[in-house]
Amino acid sequence: MSGVYEDSVALRQAVIDACLEMNASGVNQGVSGNISLRVTAGMLITPSGIAYDKMRPEMLVLVPLDGSPLAAGQMKPSSEWQFHRDILLAKPETMAVVHAHPVFCTALAMNHQSIPACHYMVAAFGGDDVPVAGYALFGSAELSRQVVAALDGRSACLMANHGAVVTGDTLERALWRMTELEILAKGYVTSLSIGTPKILSSDEMQEVKQAFADYGLKTS
Repeated sequence: MSGVYEDSVALRQAVIDACLEMNASGVNQGVSGNISLRVTAGMLITPSGIAYDKMRPEMLVLVPLDGSPLAAGQMKPSSEWQFHRDILLAKPETMAVVHAHPVFCTALAMNHQSIPACHYMVAAFGGDDVPVAGYALFGSAELSRQVVAALDGRSACLMANHGAVVTGDTLERALWRMTELEILAKGYVTSLSIGTPKILSSDEMQEVKQAFADYGLKTS
């Protein structure tokens, strides 16, 4: 069920399990990905540089959304905490943010190539394409600005020379979107290797978006 999460050991373990699932499914490698959740006291986010199989619930970091300092005694949050926080501030309906370096998404991001309406599943991310956020140094305020702008009206974007980020109203739906985004990217890259993809028209995509009103992973 969607809604603001209550911080708990079980919730923190769910984030760790999601990180492990990302790596097991191949959408992320090592500790390059990170996950955040909106909770009543701010934002829970994975810590920096901790292997997922070594991560424990108490290691997740509670980051205030109002700009106040971290509570003492916590680990260092992911270097990408700023764009996680700014996405949650810009998108009140978003409860979870997932960032990873999926191979095919990252290949397109290296080329600064967005994913056009080459498949109807593009509509699952809110528009007629999956855009690319402009490049900026990882962990920087400028990267956060670029990502938030690219996610305007979207639930996913690629990140130039970096990776991808998705949002969701639940952790499960955000993780599902990351998997679907990588499958879509793989299909698009493959189609480019054998010919020229045929792009769906605006009218065709509008029809899909209307049909997508109740489409996607059901979490309740």
